[in-house]
Amino acid sequence: MLDLIAPALAPEQGERLTRGAYKQEFREREDAIRDGSSWKLERGQHFEEQGSPSRDALRRGEWDEALRLLADRRDALAAAARQDARRGYAFHRVRVVEKPLTPYVQWELHSQRQRAEYGENIRVVLADQVAASERTHPLPELVVLGSNVLFQVLYTETGASNGAVRYTDRDLVTRWEDYIKALYAAGEDVTSYVDREVAHLAPPTLSPAKE
Repeated sequence: MLDLIAPALAPEQGERLTRGAYKQEFREREDAIRDGSSWKLERGQHFEEQGSPSRDALRRGEWDEALRLLADRRDALAAAARQDARRGYAFHRVRVVEKPLTPYVQWELHSQRQRAEYGENIRVVLADQVAASERTHPLPELVVLGSNVLFQVLYTETGASNGAVRYTDRDLVTRWEDYIKALYAAGEDVTSYVDREVAHLAPPTLSPAKE
């Protein structure tokens, strides 16, 4: 367990955004970053992502097809990496992992390993390592863009995207960014983690209630 305590986060301190408003603002703010970085904390173990053919294949139980469709996006990832490099932008992710892996996380780790091949900075932290910050409730899903804004990303009970809460208080943004950076520093590179713990696993068994 890491000796790190997450900052407090009160929804009343932020502004609630619909899914559409959050997606638009996220894109605009991220596109405007030059010579900067962003930090994302991913805690949930199941999400219903939309607009991903690979995720749709996983939902149908077609594991080989899900992996094949991930491979199809390599050109797009390479193009995005070149664009980020031109503007001096780096995106970092910390993925909290529980065992046994859910089908979603098993799939997502393959996706993230591929992203890492194209320069995205992704590290894995085990759930036990963040236990000190989860004595009363799980860590939220968060992303800090360019050290200027913090989004708490919201989801329905079934894992569907449900907008976000935006926080702009500079002290709060900085404290959460520092917390995510500390988790990142303590994490394991996603490539080595997947190669050792995930790549050899059999295709996931889907639960009708979730997948």
